[in-house]
Amino acid sequence: MYAVIRAGGKQYRVAPGDVIRVEKLATGTDGQVNFPDVLAVSGGEGKIGKPEAEARVVGEVVEEGRSPKILVFHYKRKKQYKKLNGHRQPFTAVKITGINVNGKDLA
Repeated sequence: MYAVIRAGGKQYRVAPGDVIRVEKLATGTDGQVNFPDVLAVSGGEGKIGKPEAEARVVGEVVEEGRSPKILVFHYKRKKQYKKLNGHRQPFTAVKITGINVNGKDLA
């Protein structure tokens, strides 16, 4: 049983128990995260489709942090122009706890 969700402009294939890294999310005090934008849900053996009814993926925040530094280097040949910049993307690690379709938990 899995679902395809959209978070932070990217799509993720998730199943209960998976830990995914998404763009930094604003979370409440309880650490629960809802992903209401569900694109597809697998129903069983070989069955997958867009949910007709309301589907939701629920998770809990495991970790928040920043990715390793990526160096951005700009260079123009023969012009003595070099510019070095660094970037660290913030992320939120979320453990998927359940997939709900029409209020029923799918295991």
